[in-house]
Amino acid sequence: MNVENLPEADRVPGAPHPRDTPELIGQSAAEQSFLDAYNTGRLHHGWLMIGPRGTGKATLAYRIARFLLSQPMDDGGMFGAPEKPTSLDTDPNHPVARRIAAGADPSLFVLRRGGAGSTENDQKKNLEAGKFAKDIRVDDVRKLNGFFNFSSAEGGRRVVIVDAADEMNVQAANALLKRLEEPPENATLLLVTHQPSRLLPTIRSRCRELRLSPLNHDDMARALHQALPDTDLDQGALAALTSGSVGEAIRMTNLSGPAIYAELVGLFATMPRMDRARALRLAEAAAQRGAEDKLDMLVDLIALLLARLARAGTLGVTPTPEATKGEAEMIARLSPNPRQARRWAQVAQEVDAKLRHGRAVNLDPAALILDTLRHISQAAT
Repeated sequence: MNVENLPEADRVPGAPHPRDTPELIGQSAAEQSFLDAYNTGRLHHGWLMIGPRGTGKATLAYRIARFLLSQPMDDGGMFGAPEKPTSLDTDPNHPVARRIAAGADPSLFVLRRGGAGSTENDQKKNLEAGKFAKDIRVDDVRKLNGFFNFSSAEGGRRVVIVDAADEMNVQAANALLKRLEEPPENATLLLVTHQPSRLLPTIRSRCRELRLSPLNHDDMARALHQALPDTDLDQGALAALTSGSVGEAIRMTNLSGPAIYAELVGLFATMPRMDRARALRLAEAAAQRGAEDKLDMLVDLIALLLARLARAGTLGVTPTPEATKGEAEMIARLSPNPRQARRWAQVAQEVDAKLRHGRAVNLDPAALILDTLRHISQAAT
């Protein structure tokens, strides 16, 4: 079955899959680092793609996979070594590129979360419905045995992409570690990781790192246009809300994040005498059945707004650009000096603890959000 017909755990809804993203924007240093290793004969077998979520780590992994699998092997033949490449670009019409786009290249294995379920039939049904396991499991990693055994007969390079490596449970991580300790010949493992601290130290020590950075304003605008060509949202505002992460910008767009943030800013503007009816509407909208993603978004945006309040008071300047209309005026009033900024930083810690505890013990989401907003309002007095 064509990969486009099934939901995929490593695809952001509403965005192209990383294998289909035509250009990696703003990460030339990471690309050049890998290319230099390849051209100088220092191609390591394990690589960690490290950086904030949504900055192009998986896109880079697929660029590297296309590049490696399309490069001729240096067999010392009569024509000598091939000319050294100057970029990771691969012609989209190259057979390797076409097979990878179709999810059908036998020399590439993508390790990601599979369908949840106790039986193979359950897993298939859940995968078709877009219900994925919470982590990458040891049985998923063991499929590499068949991949390497089958592909070894073909010769040439083999590439494995793990997206995301920090989603492996302990048993899966130990199984992958064995592969890194004894890598098959001509195999390259590319591990995408958003939180490298969650990886086993022994996995990190056996890989070279490629660090990707948040995008600057111009690169962010280009990347957003590539991923969301038809959006009419303010790209400057999206960049401000997502700290240079295109993936987060897409998630935020899908979940009406800019509108939720605008409502939060409007609510904060009524503080310290918080508009309770407005707060209640916001809490109830995010706490509806089936709106778990929007609740997560609201929680993230509350933390973001508190951080922007603390930062502005510390630095003595309001955020530029504004993430929504009226934000600068509201922040200037609520966080006018370093003393108030320290208070907002303290509130951010208190709110984080309150929300984590409340969600852990399954408190009513609307009541939890409303209580959180009341706590924040008291800090504005």
